[in-house]
Amino acid sequence: MNTHYTLLGIEPQASPDEIAAAYQRQRERYNPERVADLDDTLRQVAVERSAEIERAYAIMSDPVRRRQYDVSIGITPAEGGSARVNARRQISPRERMFAIMGVLVALVLVAGIWVFTGRGSDVQSQAMGEVNRPAPAFSLQTVAGDSVSLTAYRGKVVLVNFWGTWCEPCKRELPALQAANERLGAKGLAIIGVNLTDDEKTQGVSEDGIRTFVAQYNLTYPIALDRDGSVTSAFRVFPLPTSFFIDVKGQIRYVHVGELTLDDVTARFTELQREGLALGAP
Repeated sequence: MNTHYTLLGIEPQASPDEIAAAYQRQRERYNPERVADLDDTLRQVAVERSAEIERAYAIMSDPVRRRQYDVSIGITPAEGGSARVNARRQISPRERMFAIMGVLVALVLVAGIWVFTGRGSDVQSQAMGEVNRPAPAFSLQTVAGDSVSLTAYRGKVVLVNFWGTWCEPCKRELPALQAANERLGAKGLAIIGVNLTDDEKTQGVSEDGIRTFVAQYNLTYPIALDRDGSVTSAFRVFPLPTSFFIDVKGQIRYVHVGELTLDDVTARFTELQREGLALGAP
């Protein structure tokens, strides 16, 4: 369920200071100067998301309105001042009707996509923004002390995932990315995680802290350190996590804002790999 908490990238028990810090991070992601040269579709997404963030913070920063909002989404106070989802909250007939309508609309959309694309036999994934622009070349040091260069992967399907240790959606998708690396790496998928190291510093997280974090999640794909934020800016990253699917020719083909699942990665990889094979890529 998408809530003000997931929008800001925080947990329901977040303190006022954590909410304020998350709000400032998201505002920076959607800074007008940062999104000015985005594609029209992505720029519109950025504008809409910025407005949603402002509305969310207006509620989250007001204790009374926050409590009212928590109740409206089924969150009640628990012992120790934390919060938990009230699993026994009853669904009203109106909510049930909208839920059924939403499912029906979703089924129609999926069926339309299935017929239009002819990909009904493939693994299904979330809708993603389609683009076709050259991926900015970069070479960065990894947490392991090695160097990773995007051009070294030309001829492969590459997933470049931008993330930070403070980002809750980033944490939730890491197991799926690791699973994709283990299952699809031998088949030609290359995953590069790009850590926003310059932003980590503002959060008080050192590079040693990033290494510890990576070890805790047992990540085996390269984790690059974007120490000055240049690669993040070159890719026009605004919220986190943001992922880019790059084809065998080095073109960014899909941009996904938010959590990825294993099915998402599998579907995009399968599609782009087929295109690469058709072009004669190894």
